[in-house]
Amino acid sequence: MSSSIRSEVSPGPQIRDTPGAFPSTPGELEPPSVVSSQHSLSKAVYERRAEYTVPAKIRIKVGSWNVAALQGTEEDIGSWFVDGKGISESLSNLSFESNGTTDGHNLEDVSHQEARRSKYKPTVPSNDPGLVPGGDNIGLYVLGLQEIIDVSSATEALKPYNDPWPGRRWKQAVEDALPEGYIKVAEQQLIGLFLLIYAAPRVAPTISSVSTVSTGTGLMGYLGNKGAVVARLVLGETTRLVFINCHLAAGVEKGNLERRNWDASQVLSRAKFDPLYNGAGEKEETGENIGDEDFAFWFGDLNYRLEGMPGDDVRRLLMLHTKNEYGQGGPSKRKISAELALKSNSKPSDTPDDTDRRSRIFRHNHHLHCRSSTDTPATSLSSDTLDPSSDPASLQTTLASLLPHDQLHQQMRTRKAFCDGWREGPINFLPTYKYDVGSVGMFDSSEKKRGPSWCDRILYRTRKDKLAYEETTKAEEAAKKRDEEMKSHGIGDPAVNQEEVLFDYDPATDGDDHDYDPDADLEDPEMVTTEAGFEDKIHLEYYTSHQRVLSSDHKPLDAIFTLHYEAVDPDLKAKVHQEVARELDKAENEGRPAVTVVVDYHHNHQGESRSSPGHEGVDFGNVRFDSPKIRTVTLANTGRVPATVGFTDRIVTADKTGGDAPPWLRIHFDRSSDKDRPASESHNVYTLEPGDAANVEMTVHVKDVELVRSLNEGHANLEDVLVLRIHNGRDHFLPIHATWLPSSFGRSIGNLVKVPEGGVRRSQDGHKESQGVKWSAPREIFRLTETIEDLVERSVAEWGMIAGDQNPPWADIGWPFISSIGEGKAKQSVKERIRDALDNDTPIADAFPTELDVNRRVEAVAGTLLTFLSNLQDGVILENMWTELEKIILGRGKSKTHLSIEDERMQILDILTTSPAHSTSFTFVTTMLVKVMGELLSQTMDQKAREASRKKHEEIFASTFSEVIIKAPLPANAKERRASQSRRKRVIQVFIEELGES
Repeated sequence: MSSSIRSEVSPGPQIRDTPGAFPSTPGELEPPSVVSSQHSLSKAVYERRAEYTVPAKIRIKVGSWNVAALQGTEEDIGSWFVDGKGISESLSNLSFESNGTTDGHNLEDVSHQEARRSKYKPTVPSNDPGLVPGGDNIGLYVLGLQEIIDVSSATEALKPYNDPWPGRRWKQAVEDALPEGYIKVAEQQLIGLFLLIYAAPRVAPTISSVSTVSTGTGLMGYLGNKGAVVARLVLGETTRLVFINCHLAAGVEKGNLERRNWDASQVLSRAKFDPLYNGAGEKEETGENIGDEDFAFWFGDLNYRLEGMPGDDVRRLLMLHTKNEYGQGGPSKRKISAELALKSNSKPSDTPDDTDRRSRIFRHNHHLHCRSSTDTPATSLSSDTLDPSSDPASLQTTLASLLPHDQLHQQMRTRKAFCDGWREGPINFLPTYKYDVGSVGMFDSSEKKRGPSWCDRILYRTRKDKLAYEETTKAEEAAKKRDEEMKSHGIGDPAVNQEEVLFDYDPATDGDDHDYDPDADLEDPEMVTTEAGFEDKIHLEYYTSHQRVLSSDHKPLDAIFTLHYEAVDPDLKAKVHQEVARELDKAENEGRPAVTVVVDYHHNHQGESRSSPGHEGVDFGNVRFDSPKIRTVTLANTGRVPATVGFTDRIVTADKTGGDAPPWLRIHFDRSSDKDRPASESHNVYTLEPGDAANVEMTVHVKDVELVRSLNEGHANLEDVLVLRIHNGRDHFLPIHATWLPSSFGRSIGNLVKVPEGGVRRSQDGHKESQGVKWSAPREIFRLTETIEDLVERSVAEWGMIAGDQNPPWADIGWPFISSIGEGKAKQSVKERIRDALDNDTPIADAFPTELDVNRRVEAVAGTLLTFLSNLQDGVILENMWTELEKIILGRGKSKTHLSIEDERMQILDILTTSPAHSTSFTFVTTMLVKVMGELLSQTMDQKAREASRKKHEEIFASTFSEVIIKAPLPANAKERRASQSRRKRVIQVFIEELGES
């Protein structure tokens, strides 16, 4: 719990024009008015946030790699980014021993590694245990890729859309490498730029308000061959993080440098995120920009180069170190040795002084390396006696001599780019660009021989860093303004008081004489006060490149940060939320309207037990699928003034929609709403005079199949809190609760065949099925079709005995699945009892009232079967099955091939039998239709009339059941939709038309 969190009170009255707004602390001239609402509840809960936040810690790994659109680079992503492999021990400050690894001596040598390189396998060395943390030790993986397609191609750069295929390929490679359970929380692509963020299973549920955006700065300043992809997310409901993956302008000329700075400024100014809700439940008026976050990470191919040094000299100077990576031979070793020998044997040329001085630096370093390699053990200094920073021949000394020439550091020091608080970890690794593909240490040996540079970088910034920079610039501007005012009055004129000037400061030249300090970013973690008022800490653990990854001309690099932050504990927040809700509910004022809410505690006569005896609010008891449940609430005006009441917007959470009630609850007042309602109210309101009362009928009706599935699986519940708004009075928070009885409706066939005897309600929670397959097809389909067959047979037999002048019910073609009698309460009640029989695995016959005739019984069962089939999650005929069937049918049409009914049936069964449970279910239904049709047609004696009736029945039955059996979307085009419907009907007709004659 942080001691820095403060409760803030609005200094004056203000009404916010948002759903659930309320008058704040009243002013001196206003009458007392404190109205609790969604806003006031959220704000009150937020003011107690110190009570429901707990300390948390997370490791964040940020990786960046320019893959140069090269095939096979994705094979390496898991090795270096997830497993931490591919780091050269001798070319970094890391070692196997210091990282707790003892098997580094088995590492594959560089020459063998380069010789076996393949585009189809990882290129990292064999037996590499990894030098940096990875796997499930990381809470958040953030990967920025550049050039996943060839952005130098005008065709790609000018595309008005992103090609999704490369992104899918990379995403699959990352997901295959990550530990099980990691969840993708953000993804964004801009041509060749690709950003992926994955969270550990324990972290993902705490991430919210994810927003991604792309900013193109390439051709014409807007196209996506250069630019950035950016993501914003909120961690633990408290800490805002921003991740920026960029690819800035390339080139070594001064104009290219200025364009890089311009690209960066455009990303900062144009990237805008979606608005989010703050901790008090208020939605921001405008979206956030980069700079509004608590912690930011900027990474990618920034393309900044080494300035003022010949690239050829830098190449050779660095290869003095990389040559030691190789053994006795290999192409790269021979290339490096040849170049070094050529340079050392060349005579000094008549170059300008600056270039000649840097050439002497190379020759001096070359001499030191040669001398070091020939020292005997008796004369050489051990690593224990000579610190690498003091060794003129060490890699650290070489890097320290090059880094002052790094353009990025120069631009930061001169405040031309990345100066507003951005910082970088110590660079103890070789430049990441440009290498021969397939080489560990051979810098560009092509004709261009590009100079090595640290093009690929990972920067980071805290909110504290940015504010400190802003304070510094404000102070400097104020000082400058004072100086100008003094000069305008003749005070402090340099021409007059030149001798009194203590020092002369020029920001443009600040830092020119500074050498690179590798320990500048190794300070202890410092406290950072976040936007929400919490005290967080961040610490950079690792920052390194993966030198032994060979598949690109850039070396990948990553940084690992440990972030200490305050996170919201959902259980503690829920407890505070309930306490605040009760406190607001008790905050009555005698000068305002007073309404008493009386809940009708329904006494259940069906043996239902309340799941929460102490529940406060409206308890609907047990709720079934498509079975409305009604409760009544009485609102009585017990005050002395008229009261305007109405239900208003509920508390908005991540898993609940807005509005005055959840979608499964209907609210109905026993009177008409007011014609004139307060301007602040968006929902219907009702005015009650003193002593008056209104009855509110609330109906829970769960019919939406998606909700049914969520309830069956335990992912949703029937609980909510309604907000009854009393205009100028206090709000009432009315909890709603219902106990869901698991249903066989809305499930998949694969799930239903595993349900044990006793039905889906046999287990306590209802969503745990048996581990193995119990049945060849869902018992519900078997029982319904069998019952329909028996009842139709009974109906036809009874009608034959009592036949009168009336037409039989099957005179209506399509009966019993299409009935001329509408859905009344009695029929609905019978269907509910049938569904209960299915869910409890009790006889369907026991569900019928004794007085119900057989025709009404079969109609109820037939309607239940259609509802059951239409709500199957995957259908009897799966979408992929239908795709194959439709392809076959269309193929026959194009080739004008005519098959017999039996051949057609065999083609269909060949596809259906790929899933035995679906095939058997299909057989149950079609066999039932044949038997029903046979019974109905048996009463028609005239052969011609019988044939005509049979064709009508086939048409209606096929049309009706094709809509519920086949689970595949219909085409949008009307003509194509009609054609597809005809093909679907044909699949059913094939199995009923000839058999119907027998």
